Amino acid sequence: MQPAPEASGHAPERVPALDVLRLVAVLGVMAFHYGFRGPTELGVTHVALPELAALGRYGFLGVSVFFVISGFVIAYSAEGRTAPGFAIARAARIYPTYLFCMTLTFLGVLLLGAPHFGTSIAQWAANWSMPAVVARPYLDSAYWSLAVEIIFYCWVTIFIGLGLFPKRTDFIVAIWLGVSLLNELTVDIKLIGKFLLADYSGFFATGIMIYQFHRGRRDALLQWLMAASVATAIFHAIHNLQWLRQHSGDPFDDWIVAAICLVSISVILLATRIRRLPLPPALVLAIGGITYPLYLLHQQLGYVLFERIGPVAHPAALVAVILLAIAVLSFAIWRFAEPPLQRWTKTTLTNLAGRLGFRSARPSAAAPVSR
Repeated sequence: MQPAPEASGHAPERVPALDVLRLVAVLGVMAFHYGFRGPTELGVTHVALPELAALGRYGFLGVSVFFVISGFVIAYSAEGRTAPGFAIARAARIYPTYLFCMTLTFLGVLLLGAPHFGTSIAQWAANWSMPAVVARPYLDSAYWSLAVEIIFYCWVTIFIGLGLFPKRTDFIVAIWLGVSLLNELTVDIKLIGKFLLADYSGFFATGIMIYQFHRGRRDALLQWLMAASVATAIFHAIHNLQWLRQHSGDPFDDWIVAAICLVSISVILLATRIRRLPLPPALVLAIGGITYPLYLLHQQLGYVLFERIGPVAHPAALVAVILLAIAVLSFAIWRFAEPPLQRWTKTTLTNLAGRLGFRSARPSAAAPVSR
């Protein structure tokens, strides 16, 4: 899940419509978790809102939307930054909020989860590392997408350090797509899929290409790479259905998945052309700001509350109240907890990098505003 960028002095690069699309993507994921997947009791899944199943089963594609937006935002964020500077900016944006929300989820499960849900201090401590390292089992299964994001950030950091990103973006994307398709269409080695993101490269590459369009490029090479990225993203979405079919036993229509992916990418591309929305800027900023904590909190904590309060005569009303409460909590986290935590994290990491001899900003220009 890609956090919303802070308002920056580097505007007009800020794209307010993407904040709204993030919320739409989160709502899709919520529909999947409450209308199709649901909490599990004694090994049996029961869906909180079965009337949403027809739509909710495709809500998992909201995560794919996040990955496309992430490719766009990271391509922008890498401009003018050193590798340490980029890594510090990303860590400051995602880790404090993750740690805060993960701890809230832990406390909710610990205090209210029994008898359906359980956790331990050891699990909470393991999840401090964030999912890309040793955090299994995750306190919330939604954290799997953070592992994908972190690996993506690590590769971008390496390529910035080698001087390849963003200068050699076309080369990186072409090789990345080629390796991904070669792996998935032949041996399908899981290690390659995990560490090279061969199952998701098309989504990130599409976002990177959309950023190139946003910058004003229109050359034939970009158009070919854009087409290849979109085609690969659609292939990934259909290919990844194998896992969902095996674990859910539910059929998914390949054509519907392909159509949702194509429409979503088209909407993201159009969103980058919109400079203003007919909404108060503060509201748009808040919408973008709450999506990250809302994504982190809505599933496991919501399941715990649903099981603790239920059963009720009107489960839809209960789900609505729970998710509204989590949305309010997410707003409070974004408004009051994130700013000081992010500042402290960034200052601490910047000072540490300086003591180790790493430059977090390029000497030829002022340090870019955090995005």
